Amino acid sequence: MQTVERVAEVRAAVAKARAGGARIGFVPTMGFLHEGHLALVDEAKRRAQFVVLSIFVNPLQVAPTEDLARYPRDAVGDAAKSAGRGVDLLFIPGVDEMYPRERRVEVVPRSLHTRWEGAVRPGHFAGVLTVVAKLLNIVQPDVTVFGQKDVQQATLIRAMVDDLDFASEIVVAPTTREADGVAMSSRNSYLSPTDRGHATVLSRALFAMRDAFRHGERRVESLLSTGRAVIDTERTVAIDYLAVTDAATLEPAEDADEHSIAMVAARVGPTRLIDNVILGQ
Repeated sequence: MQTVERVAEVRAAVAKARAGGARIGFVPTMGFLHEGHLALVDEAKRRAQFVVLSIFVNPLQVAPTEDLARYPRDAVGDAAKSAGRGVDLLFIPGVDEMYPRERRVEVVPRSLHTRWEGAVRPGHFAGVLTVVAKLLNIVQPDVTVFGQKDVQQATLIRAMVDDLDFASEIVVAPTTREADGVAMSSRNSYLSPTDRGHATVLSRALFAMRDAFRHGERRVESLLSTGRAVIDTERTVAIDYLAVTDAATLEPAEDADEHSIAMVAARVGPTRLIDNVILGQ
């Protein structure tokens, strides 16, 4: 595995791989890699012969109320995990490399962002789309893999790629879960042992909603009541939102169908977690 920090080095390595006939896969991350990230690498390797993984803690998507310095990091462990999973090129730029001058342009969504994470974290998705646009232009991948856990992010990135004619195919891979059902996330490292046990209530609520759908329930309010009843068993968990949405627009669904997404965000102790399931899967 080659490790680089400069945009020019990425472009040179990718050009060499492409000249040799390789299809280019890309997995952008903020690091502190876990099995969920590595499953995205596996998916990229199934679809490409040369896989690039980037690690960049993007300051543009971090709210003023969030502590950027507190975001978990493990440079040595990330490099070992990347190499062990077969990453060909690890790109770890600094802030000065990604944003070498005062920004004059950013990518701002026009829709799909006003609810859910966008409502709770104003400006977050402009930061996400801006850095992803930069990374896609730097790497020029044939295929880029994101995770289903961040479904609103993935939906917005797909929209950006479609609207702005990026060449990369966007693949959204299923959420990777711990044995107890909790969605893998770097933020899980913030959880105390007690809160880690409480965190299982989120996936249990979503699975209960999915089970109700499988047994024929299509009324959204009934599905939401099922999920709330599960979450209410953990009084230390505070819901930001619990919703059933249309898969394409992420607007609240009138009636659930197999493509509808049940999604939740909640605070488990001081830590905010998100999760979702597709009801028909």
